[in-house]
Amino acid sequence: MKSNLLIQPVISEKSYVLANSQNKYVFLVDVKASRIEIEKEVEKRYKVKVVSVNIVRKPGKLKRDWRLNKKYRKEDQKKAVVTLKKGDKIDEFLNI
Repeated sequence: MKSNLLIQPVISEKSYVLANSQNKYVFLVDVKASRIEIEKEVEKRYKVKVVSVNIVRKPGKLKRDWRLNKKYRKEDQKKAVVTLKKGDKIDEFLNI
């Protein structure tokens, strides 16, 4: 398990509504991270109890370099939707 797993909060209207209504928080995580690693890192970093972790893989967009006439794909991204125990919340997430 990695000691410094990349976890970055996703700030959008949808994630803000999820956090307030359903106690679910969205994070951008490392592509190689597993559910268990994400759960342990969120619990350690924010001192909360995680109930479940759902993962969404977002494939990188296809881009074209018009000067060289080459196509390339941007990096894939992985988002984790973390559900916390009732009563727990992440204050830093909502204050950003």
